[in-house]
Amino acid sequence: MKKEFKFRHRVKAYLYPNMLTASPNDFSARTISERSMSIADICESAVARGGAHTTAAAMEANAILFFKEMAYRLADGFSINTGYFLASTNIKGVFESPTETFNKEKHNVSFQFRQGEIMRSMIPDIEVDLLGVAETGPFIGQVFDVKTATTNDTLSPGHILKLAGSKIKITGNLSDIGIFFIALADGIKTAVSIKEVATNNPSELIFIIPALNAGDYEVEVVTQYSGGGAPLKSSRSSILNKVLTVM
Repeated sequence: MKKEFKFRHRVKAYLYPNMLTASPNDFSARTISERSMSIADICESAVARGGAHTTAAAMEANAILFFKEMAYRLADGFSINTGYFLASTNIKGVFESPTETFNKEKHNVSFQFRQGEIMRSMIPDIEVDLLGVAETGPFIGQVFDVKTATTNDTLSPGHILKLAGSKIKITGNLSDIGIFFIALADGIKTAVSIKEVATNNPSELIFIIPALNAGDYEVEVVTQYSGGGAPLKSSRSSILNKVLTVM
């Protein structure tokens, strides 16, 4: 008799319209994050589950030392392979001749991470619970930074950003309507001036990115767009589930 396989892990997801295919009947799954965990949270979880053989504080201190040294080596051009993930430096931007030198105004250095063999080996143990099609409302599928030609990655203030999705047309007169960049460091929102929005369609927004300090951001669309007819009485919002970085 074949032994029944039992999953050790579980993730939940909703279905959203797929922006990358032509069929309106295609969907893509978007996972629901239970919550964001810090290094301290992970260490406390490891000790609580058992088998850590140390204190949460000691584990956190060692983890911070590890990541500091890893970041230092990455910044010197080393590649990292922890088994759990691979990391390396990456240069973005166009060099217009073989003799052109690196220019911070045109080119960016970033770090890229990929899953390692240990993480890949855990995938068969994950069960996915699809919770159906997400509640109808605005949905940001992806953003494209024209200057760096990157998708869901980089932000270039003062340059064009293309945002694709569904029901994202900026409509309504409530005070919270608009396009916003949310700084992850402090939660401060920076609004996009409506004068800088060149295209305002249900499936696409094209606009100039406002002045932003270096750091990580989320992009949010808040609208009363109903899909046709009168605007909604209250606003609805969507936040892209990717972190965008200003170098």
